[in-house]
Amino acid sequence: MTPEPSSITIERASPRDAGEIAALYLASRAAALPYLHRCHSDAEVRDWIATVMLATGETWVAREAGRILGFVTLNGEELDQLYLLPGHSRRGIGSLLLAKAKERSPERLSLFAFQRNTDARAFYERHGFRLVDVNDGARNEEGEPDALYEWGASFPTEGL
Repeated sequence: MTPEPSSITIERASPRDAGEIAALYLASRAAALPYLHRCHSDAEVRDWIATVMLATGETWVAREAGRILGFVTLNGEELDQLYLLPGHSRRGIGSLLLAKAKERSPERLSLFAFQRNTDARAFYERHGFRLVDVNDGARNEEGEPDALYEWGASFPTEGL
């Protein structure tokens, strides 16, 4: 199901969105990544989102009828976070957020995805990201094997 273009808005997150973004982040990770080692308490995650992620990154939210359904965070050319509220995937919301990320970093983006997160990996590959490297988990705090992806405006798009 694709959202009506006018029903979803993409806007810059504000500090007042921190609580809703944190709830979405926690719910999404629990639903999509139940195998993932939890390194931080819910309170620590809420504090990190409010005081670090929103303060240092560039975060955009997808909003429908006042409710945040997803968000993306950029740190320069790194796509650091992209999460959707459980039950709202396959509506085009992730694609809208990714389009905003590409607009904000039009030459290049990189991201890490957990190797077992096959849905996310397939999503990024459908949107032109290329697998660059895999790792045994030594480079993330969860200790979970991950994959590094890159997208570039100069990458060929045939077959997409």
